[in-house]
Amino acid sequence: MIKKAVKSDLMFKESILKNNLSNNYKDAAHEALADFDKAVEEYHDSGQLKDKDYMKYHSIVENYKISMKNYHH
Repeated sequence: MIKKAVKSDLMFKESILKNNLSNNYKDAAHEALADFDKAVEEYHDSGQLKDKDYMKYHSIVENYKISMKNYHH
């Protein structure tokens, strides 16, 4: 089970990403995606994010990467 603090942090990082996307802040959205991706990897590497939860969040990150592939100025 994912720790509450880890889940809250990841949800917060995703909400920043969503907010930047909805406001069409392209550079900020890319930075938020990188931050979200980094957090997912760091939590997994440190053992705070188990494989099942990692796969869920990794999939979310990958979907954002695909949808933002051509998202630039």
